[in-house]
Amino acid sequence: MKQDACRDCFSGYIMYGNRTAGFFNLSAGAKTVWQKRVHPFLGVKWAHRGLHDKKRGIPENSFPAFRAAIEAGDGIELDVHLTKDGQLVVFHDDTFERICGRRGRVEDTSYEEMQKYRLAETKERIPLLSEVLQLVDGKVPLLIEVKLPNTDTKICRKLDEELRKYHGEYMIQSFNSLVLRWMKKHRNEIPRGQLSENLTKNDRTTHYLLRFCVKYLLSNCMCRPDFISYRWSDRKNPGLWLNRVLFKTPAAAWTLHGEKDVKAARRSFDMYIFEMS
Repeated sequence: MKQDACRDCFSGYIMYGNRTAGFFNLSAGAKTVWQKRVHPFLGVKWAHRGLHDKKRGIPENSFPAFRAAIEAGDGIELDVHLTKDGQLVVFHDDTFERICGRRGRVEDTSYEEMQKYRLAETKERIPLLSEVLQLVDGKVPLLIEVKLPNTDTKICRKLDEELRKYHGEYMIQSFNSLVLRWMKKHRNEIPRGQLSENLTKNDRTTHYLLRFCVKYLLSNCMCRPDFISYRWSDRKNPGLWLNRVLFKTPAAAWTLHGEKDVKAARRSFDMYIFEMS
């Protein structure tokens, strides 16, 4: 059964590739629609969760981390969750243990409760996306990762409402292809990227077939991403190679540690999500 499903998914992917190649004319010198949308962001170095630095007491996804990235002229990569009471917060993990030393899941917690939490034993609190947008104010581009641990795309609607008021440059990315499918249907003009890595390496709660399809980028036939955002250490994945060579899809590498990694990634990637160490 799983083999049949995988084969059907792969067949759809190839059909998508054939239609894409024919429609957009992937001959030398031609630019696809997605390449044009992503073009302003090519070559950008994205500070992963802001320019955070544990040694200097600057936690990830915090106001000081975002200010540091703005001062350095780097793009900002950040993460967005939807709280229990419908607020968009900038926070990476699904739970609070690692960063805040608290129990609980972000989606099950109100923003009012989160205000009691502090980031990495500092005075910094979990920011609202609206506050971060006000801080950045178009000074540098944003790469917003949408966290969707289920199938409820309410976060997409809330995010769209918030971003319609923002006038800076930004792109959207997510591991969950439902986010990209929603963006394609409702905000197709916004550049969207499929996040991926070797998702079948470890056993996780999500169905193996779904992880398999996202790992090999077979889900691209459904959500039609403008770019791929792939884990640097898993860059030898054949699905990534196929998209890069055959479909000419722009790609970002994550997470790069230091200038040595960034320099190496420039040979085969178009955008660079990095940390200082």
